[in-house]
Amino acid sequence: MDRKARVAVNGYGVIGKRVADAVRLQPDMELVGVSDVAGDYRVQVAEVHGIPVYAMTEEAWSTMRETGVHVHGTLPDLLKQVDVVVDCTPRTVASKNKVLYDGLGIKSIFQGAEKHSLTGHSFVAQANYESALGLNSTRVVSCNTTSIVRTLGALHKAGLVKKGWGTLARRAVDPWNTHQAGIMNTIVPELHVPSHQAPDAKTIVPDLNITTMAILTPQTISHAHVWQIEMTRPASREEVLEVLWKTPRIAFVRASDGITALNCNVELVHDLGRSRGDMWEVVVWEDILAVDGVELYLFYQVHNMSIVVPENVDAIRALTGLEKVGAKSIETTNATLGIVKDLLRSGKKALPAQQP
Repeated sequence: MDRKARVAVNGYGVIGKRVADAVRLQPDMELVGVSDVAGDYRVQVAEVHGIPVYAMTEEAWSTMRETGVHVHGTLPDLLKQVDVVVDCTPRTVASKNKVLYDGLGIKSIFQGAEKHSLTGHSFVAQANYESALGLNSTRVVSCNTTSIVRTLGALHKAGLVKKGWGTLARRAVDPWNTHQAGIMNTIVPELHVPSHQAPDAKTIVPDLNITTMAILTPQTISHAHVWQIEMTRPASREEVLEVLWKTPRIAFVRASDGITALNCNVELVHDLGRSRGDMWEVVVWEDILAVDGVELYLFYQVHNMSIVVPENVDAIRALTGLEKVGAKSIETTNATLGIVKDLLRSGKKALPAQQP
């Protein structure tokens, strides 16, 4: 493609609004508009940012107009202007939309709540970017699966993973919806082993030998992963850290800096001025990571609202052919979003030399 990719985002919610903002930062993409069914404050913010808003359905068109939203048309009107659509609609809606996209000859990207079978291809940029080149559609896997492919996938590629056991402590509900749903004073286990994340990761790395269990916890901050990994051979802590350091979209923090809980990182990225307090990286505690012979112990944080955003941007480039080399797309996306390798220290300036 010798021009900017024209992009639509269908569903301006938790993921959709972040993808829309990320697309607007890319030098090779144009956000044509977003589509939704609601006319409340969340969609009205899109208008504040100057983003054209479309109604997903004829019924939504009337409702949105009544709330004062300037609706530019319906979803088909938006789709006729674009090359690719990023579908961020709810699970019960997205799969039905694929028929519409295919009928219009538009490339489409779906989110991790959908099944792998919907597109036949699941996507994490560092693992399988090139296999998505020119496809009509792909599915960006869920936040937790993305984190697994980034971390365990990198260690696996380095030949270090024999078997991994992961426990996921998952947030119960998105913050904006806390007043309507969630759990209180309890922990809810996912009722089968493995939880869905391990099989999902294998849609991208088929021979990754891992098992996951998951629990819902009464908090809204983010997810946490605790991994015990049997390595294929004894490896030093420094070797493991080097693998993770060279892996895109993994950032380190340290308890020695006072970052001793998930909320500390949330506070940190707000203090650093990140939009919406987003963490696009898998955030690994460097000084908690431990190695004992062939055993590796790993703890990290997953910000479910933002971690898949850079993957969606790279998926746009892969499907439209804007960039043939995955590493180059990752580099561009990381630079535009401000993705770093050290969450705190990447932004710190060196102290001036002391005067004698």
